Formats: sequence, structure tokens, C-alpha cells
Amino acid sequence: MAEDILFSQKDFIFSYRVGAVLYRDGEILLQRSLGDEGYALPGGQVAFGEFSQKALARELMEETGAAIQIGRLCAVAEVFFQWQKPCHQINLYYLAELKNSDALPKSSFYAYDSLGRERRDLEFSWISLDALDRIKVYPRCIKPYLKEMPDSVVHLQQNMEG
Repeated sequence: MAEDILFSQKDFIFSYRVGAVLYRDGEILLQRSLGDEGYALPGGQVAFGEFSQKALARELMEETGAAIQIGRLCAVAEVFFQWQKPCHQINLYYLAELKNSDALPKSSFYAYDSLGRERRDLEFSWISLDALDRIKVYPRCIKPYLKEMPDSVVHLQQNMEG
């Protein structure tokens, strides 16, 4: 299997990530690492030589066991944030649907992800669109678009300060 496009240099980390914008019954599926108060769209790293849509379907299957239908690209985000050191991350976000609407529990559920050599325990939750204003979402630049994604692709940028 090819390696994820995630690497660390002396002074920075680079990450190429995909995420699913997945709605069900007025809610959106979000994930967070246990112990972190902030949520992100479910997804993960793209492997070298892998198309982004295939990476997204693979990541969701690995982490949740659910097959998804990938829709259109809805957002591209260039994000800078502090991880173990400064990180430059490129995110591609796709609208997605569950192939089987009952494939995921309606309440929170847990899984894990391997990020490099590190295991991350994850909580997946269906969050009401009305509750989005009250929670932290990463990257911050995507949050204003989550209640309803525009019809065209949005290009988002977030520097280290916000």
C-alpha cells in the first residue's frame, strides 16, 4: 500500500487530506479525536498515487465500515495550523451520501485511525445543523459553509492566526 501524503520536515509538516460533507435528517457527521473539544469532517489522508475520491471512500470504510457515494467537490481549503510544529494542509471536501442510510448508528460511535505510526481514537457524532454555532469545528474556515454548501466550489484559506 502506498504511503499517505503526510510528511514532516525540519520546520514543518505537510498534509494532503480529504473530508466528507455527509448530511442525514438535518444533521451532519463530524469526527473528533478523544480528548479534543473540536470536530472535523470525517476523512483522512490521501495516499501517493491515489485519487482523492477513492481515498475518501477508503478512509470512511476503514474508520466507520460504511460505504459512501461520493458527490461533487464542494470546497478546497488551504490551512496553516500548529500541530507538533507548523502544518500546511490542503483539504478537498466532497458532498457524500451513505449507500445504505442505516449503515451508521444514529447516536455517537467510536473508531480509530492510524496517522503515520500513531493511533488516534475517534468519536463520530451526528451534530444538528442548528448546534453547529455552539461547537468548535476544524478548520475554522469551513464552519460557515456547513449548514448549506454553496452550489459552486468554495476556495477557503486559513492562516495560523485564524
